[in-house]
Amino acid sequence: MTAAKPLRVGMIGYAFMGAAHSHAWRTAPRFFDLPLQPRLTAVAGRSAEGVRAAADKLGWESVETDWRRLIERDDIDLIDICTPGDTHAEIAIAALEAGKHVLCEKPLANSVEEAERMTLAAESAAKRGVLSMCGFSYRRTPALALAKRFVDQGRLGEIRHVRAQYLQDWLSDPTAPMTWRLDKSKSGSGSLGDIGAHSIDAAQWVTGQKISGVSALLETFVRERPLAGDMVGLGGHGDLSADAPRGSVTVDDAAIFGARFDGGAGPGAIGVFEATRYALGRKNAMRLEVNGSLGSVAFDFEDMNVLNFYDAAESPDAGFRKIFVTEPEHPYAGNWWPTGHGLGYEHGFTHQVVDLVTAIGQGIQPEPSFADALQVQRVLAAVEFSAANSSQWQKV
Repeated sequence: MTAAKPLRVGMIGYAFMGAAHSHAWRTAPRFFDLPLQPRLTAVAGRSAEGVRAAADKLGWESVETDWRRLIERDDIDLIDICTPGDTHAEIAIAALEAGKHVLCEKPLANSVEEAERMTLAAESAAKRGVLSMCGFSYRRTPALALAKRFVDQGRLGEIRHVRAQYLQDWLSDPTAPMTWRLDKSKSGSGSLGDIGAHSIDAAQWVTGQKISGVSALLETFVRERPLAGDMVGLGGHGDLSADAPRGSVTVDDAAIFGARFDGGAGPGAIGVFEATRYALGRKNAMRLEVNGSLGSVAFDFEDMNVLNFYDAAESPDAGFRKIFVTEPEHPYAGNWWPTGHGLGYEHGFTHQVVDLVTAIGQGIQPEPSFADALQVQRVLAAVEFSAANSSQWQKV
């Protein structure tokens, strides 16, 4: 059997997302038959000591301390961007123009204007066979993918309601230190873009409808936090005492908005969205419920191997039934463990690599495209505009 041609990957950033992506690149070809063989060729980061340690730990062959050098290398086929949002546009456009495929973490950028430039670059590159994708990894959760399958099969009928929440609590302590996620210049927004973007993408992807308008509220509960020295990860490190230097939080802590969907050929659904990092007791409750004229689906990532499904014709008096999404016929599940043996957070990133590498091998556009991610960016912008203008209705 002929060995698959290598796909030589260069990754930029090596913290939380970098570790998740590294695991995915290593694991995907060991459980799935891929048309190309991912090779962890190089990782880039600003700290020579830090990136060297990350390369040794995560399995990368070489390192760079300037992302530009990574893009210039002839032995790199794909650039994987795992950096804060303020760097996405510059890196992605440079990589695409250099003929490198691109995987970019979400949200695509920190503004609609940046996302538009990235999308134009992606569309131009695609004409030369250079492909790109935005990393909305929750699409690759088997239970959520099964929900989309049910919608596509018409088992929910006409979609009427969408209820989406993303609830975390890691910022609930007012003395928790600053991180880059709380600096608008680096992150673009707070809970809205960091986790709310996932809910927006998932809701639109599962239903097959786009959000066409919103009315929103944003709130920042704690406006100053200890600077703490290192602004990394879901937290920071350093002096948290009462007299420690403090910095201003310049993003939202929580977002709530109502939405109307375009409906495609029929009437659009209405939706309610909530994103917060202050929901005590909720660790990663990424939830989506969709109600239609024939049935409903409900998903919660804190019980990620389960999809709750209600079929009005099948059992009108029984309520939701629980589907444990580990059967061979379920999305992605057949490549893993025996029936009943659940998957975890990291598997979504592995499935993301599988879908991306498969698309590159076939020469087709992977999803979600930069254009898909631009539409999410436009929803984020509409939410921010509405919240800044007394929650007035804002078209997307």
